[in-house]
Amino acid sequence: MSRPIRIMATTLAVCAGLLRFTVGMSAAPQDDGRVAFNNSCRTCHSLKPDDNRLGPSLHGIVGAKAGQSTGYAYSQSLRQSGVTWNEATLERWIENPEAVIPNNNMKPYSGLADAAVRKKIVEFLKKNNGGS
Repeated sequence: MSRPIRIMATTLAVCAGLLRFTVGMSAAPQDDGRVAFNNSCRTCHSLKPDDNRLGPSLHGIVGAKAGQSTGYAYSQSLRQSGVTWNEATLERWIENPEAVIPNNNMKPYSGLADAAVRKKIVEFLKKNNGGS
């Protein structure tokens, strides 16, 4: 076998082996909750403690009283709402904040209609609650 043919045959064998290897590998599982949070919430919110942005940090949000975290200027209506964030209140809030607590500061966000995406976000918030 001539040298160019050997080189070509070796290259093809290596490529075929790499193809078999990459096809056999399963992709890393995608965290749909993280993707949903990033697409819908991360522009204004963080999960890091005290990392307030346009919106407050959501670190420890599950079980927290609405509008009570320090270091963020909440609307009066949110501070006085008496709402405790749990799975149900978060899901309703993400769907339509104005319907849950009128005159809040979430504008221009008006809500997320897709129930499946809302559920993913709430599950993600629960899973990444920061131990609070």
